[in-house]
Amino acid sequence: MGRGVIILVALAGLAVYYFSNREVNPFSGEREFNAISVSDARALGEQSYVQILQQEGGNVLCLERCQSDAAEEAVSTVREIGARLQQAAIDYENDLRAEGWDFTPVAREFAWTYNVIQSDQPNAFCLPGGYVAVYTGIMDVTGNFDGEVTLGDLDDPDKLAVVMGHEIGHALAHHGAKRMSQGQLAQLGVAAVGVGLGDMDVGQRQMVMQAMGVAAQGGLMAFSRKHETEADRIGLELLVRACYDPREAPDLWERMGQLGGGQRPPEWLSTHPASATRAANFREWMPEYIEKYEARCGALD
Repeated sequence: MGRGVIILVALAGLAVYYFSNREVNPFSGEREFNAISVSDARALGEQSYVQILQQEGGNVLCLERCQSDAAEEAVSTVREIGARLQQAAIDYENDLRAEGWDFTPVAREFAWTYNVIQSDQPNAFCLPGGYVAVYTGIMDVTGNFDGEVTLGDLDDPDKLAVVMGHEIGHALAHHGAKRMSQGQLAQLGVAAVGVGLGDMDVGQRQMVMQAMGVAAQGGLMAFSRKHETEADRIGLELLVRACYDPREAPDLWERMGQLGGGQRPPEWLSTHPASATRAANFREWMPEYIEKYEARCGALD
């Protein structure tokens, strides 16, 4: 009886903590848990960004000077795409506010920064605060997809804009802060149950705690997959507002699915939806966004 009371009291406290830290997500219309303020998230984003650039050192292209004309072209392309997506993000938030969504816009206040890192890693990110990095390894995937990174990969920037729009979507929706908050909540929940199991047999207690940990991890992975899908859709909105061709998105994710020989864990064991799922999502959304593009930017070929 005493153990049950302790667990109930702890879980009640967690419930109060959860419901008192929910905020409106204008991109989904839902109220979501987030215990980390915008200012704290931005500070963490800046700190992490500075550390990453310091660790990469000379691999950061054109940080102090451009190492080559190719480096200058790569950085210029990324910053041009970033500037267009950045303005699209500001306009998108303004339009959402005009529609009546009650939230604090962040795109206009972000310290937008764009850097390119020389690396075979096919990756990019946008940290809270608008701190963006693109790894050169992704440029082959978004370019000619011939196994080499060359200036020819920059001729058509639309697929690279898909990647950057997706990453910026994460920052606009505060996904990093929300994942951290959910992780903290899960840890507190497991700890609360652990306190209540203090007088249980050691073997039984270990089994219960392991089961709780597995359940919490599964919940966090599902939460992360949801964020990836939301960032895909936000990125698609930014893409058409910036007049980049949305039709490049499904093909990009089919290419991503081919990396590493296409070997991936089952979707339910991953923090990201399968590439095939993402490509299918984009195809489902495409008619709406082609219409938006053509209304804003003119007819597609």
